[in-house]
Amino acid sequence: MAYQIDLSGRVAFVTGASSGLGAQFARVLSRAGAGVVLAARRIERLKTLRAELEAEGGDAHVVGLDVNDPASIRAAVAHAETEMGAIDILVNNSGVGLTQKLVDVTPESYDDVMNTNLRGAFFVAQEVAKRMIARSKGEAPGTFTGGRIVNVASMAGLQVANGIAVYGISKAGVVHMTRVMAHEWGRFGINVNAICPGYIDTEINHHVWQTEAGQRLLASFPRKRVGKPDDLDALLVMLCANESRFVNGAVIAAHDGQSV
Repeated sequence: MAYQIDLSGRVAFVTGASSGLGAQFARVLSRAGAGVVLAARRIERLKTLRAELEAEGGDAHVVGLDVNDPASIRAAVAHAETEMGAIDILVNNSGVGLTQKLVDVTPESYDDVMNTNLRGAFFVAQEVAKRMIARSKGEAPGTFTGGRIVNVASMAGLQVANGIAVYGISKAGVVHMTRVMAHEWGRFGINVNAICPGYIDTEINHHVWQTEAGQRLLASFPRKRVGKPDDLDALLVMLCANESRFVNGAVIAAHDGQSV
């Protein structure tokens, strides 16, 4: 007997959906049956992804979002719920990287990483959670069946990684933020968990793996390989499913043993 997770009737809001992991997260949730709101700054890329999902029979909507702007966050979430209905699932994925030694980090680059990866993630989750909490109290329309928030952190938030210290600091903040949210919002039926991916081959870093430094890094991994975006599919769907009701406040490393 096959076991299948069905997200039909659920609405998922995916930030940073214009490329990389965000685009793949949107694909897998759509294929699991969820209606998907694609949120990012690069609208044209979102439209291309929407066409792809609709060609597969999915239901997708595009909304512009700048996570550094609280007004943009409020407008995007409100527009998404107007177009698609109450948000059941948030995949909090928007993020930027920074490769610098600590002594070279400027206030501007520090703020850029922290504002996007931690501050932006916090206020997106807050805006969605306010609406989930109101529905759980019967103070807003919608059938509340338990919200799911998945924060995308990083292996770099769990251990020291050379050269990307500020990025790691921001993702360590996301890890603790996840636990605090799970503790405070769990009473409202909202499950908040974090995925901490290891090195995943995306368009942003694809060129690195062909360099001498990239090859040395690969050689240090137990399986001498880098991950693919779809390697996280099963974990994401599990955390978004009704069946994961007992998983709350979990911080799950998905790095193929790269940090062992």
